[in-house]
Amino acid sequence: MTLRVVRIAALLLAFAGAHALGAQDLQATIDATPAGGTLRLAPGVHAGPVVISRPIVIDGSSGATIDGGGIGTVLTIRASGTAVRGLRIVNSGNLHDQTDAAIRVEGDGNVIENNLMENVLFGIVLQQANGNVVRANHIRSRHRDPADRGDAVRLWYSFGNRIADNDIADARDISLISSQRNRITGNTVRNGRTGLHMIFAGRTLIKGNTFSYNSGGIFALNSEGLIIRDNRILHATSASGSGIGLKETSSALIEGNDIVHCGVGILADSPTHPVNRIVIIDNHIAHCLTGIVFYGEKGGHIVHRNRFEHNLSHAVTGGFGDALANDWYGNYWDDYGGFDRNHDGVGDTPYELYAYADRIWMGEPKAKFFNDTPLMKLIDFLEHLAPFSAPDLILRDPAPRAHRR
Repeated sequence: MTLRVVRIAALLLAFAGAHALGAQDLQATIDATPAGGTLRLAPGVHAGPVVISRPIVIDGSSGATIDGGGIGTVLTIRASGTAVRGLRIVNSGNLHDQTDAAIRVEGDGNVIENNLMENVLFGIVLQQANGNVVRANHIRSRHRDPADRGDAVRLWYSFGNRIADNDIADARDISLISSQRNRITGNTVRNGRTGLHMIFAGRTLIKGNTFSYNSGGIFALNSEGLIIRDNRILHATSASGSGIGLKETSSALIEGNDIVHCGVGILADSPTHPVNRIVIIDNHIAHCLTGIVFYGEKGGHIVHRNRFEHNLSHAVTGGFGDALANDWYGNYWDDYGGFDRNHDGVGDTPYELYAYADRIWMGEPKAKFFNDTPLMKLIDFLEHLAPFSAPDLILRDPAPRAHRR
């Protein structure tokens, strides 16, 4: 064989390897991989959809892509103990009612890591799947209105999973539905609807995530026993946007979060039981329209050692219930006007926040459009100078921090 023929043969082999391996061929290759074995996919495009039905490792780190061709879910895992890593997965179907996704997991103890998912409706769907790890994936949905996208990661009736260190953008939410005891840590979520959306998803740890430029940050409904710690929630400025929102949720700890430039920093109703408090401690809440909003009149919030800076309104309580029903203590307020004569770091007089002209927009939400306008500032000044009626006390912090730390 001449050198010219050898070169032509090599080029033909490379050309064949760069083209799509048919879905039937890829499925047959997966089915032929023994339980416990490793399938290292060749570089190039492989056609899906495909199903994994036994515990194997699929490694696409050589440059393998699975293309779903716009039909259904690209890769479905119906096994436990499987690992999928290093793949590029593209072009799922477009049906919301079928939750067409890059990867669907219907087993336990699987690992999905270091994959790139693009132009898919949903990213990763865990359905009645427990103890899985979803780590360090790059997930993008389709470029359309956020409400029409699929969730980047969706858990339905799935427990004890770890969702960690994923890079998510241009998707809808991370959503947990009837899924408890999960860990959501170290993820970056931006340009979506709600960074993290939870319904009946109690006993969940949310730690060290960054949510930015979403319509809302973290929202939980009927989710008891949450720990929300050390997250950064930035630029959630939609009309309904809140950094952290809790509805019918008790026994929650909100600690050490940086909440900046949101419509509302923290939004929470009263705990459903007087013993199950909502504890808000050591957070930084700044540059928000309203720092904290408590709606309902039952109190039940413990608010200690937080830092409130440059908010149009630091706090609002709905219904003007008992201002002392919430426990405010040791917070820093940038508009505190007292002194610290003994230099112990604690203000000599309590910090008290009253509603003057604020009562206009609290009672008539549409009037909030005029908040911070010269007219409202004038009315507020006149109310402070010579109130027409006794102002409503919103909160009293008996030991405010006198200095920013």
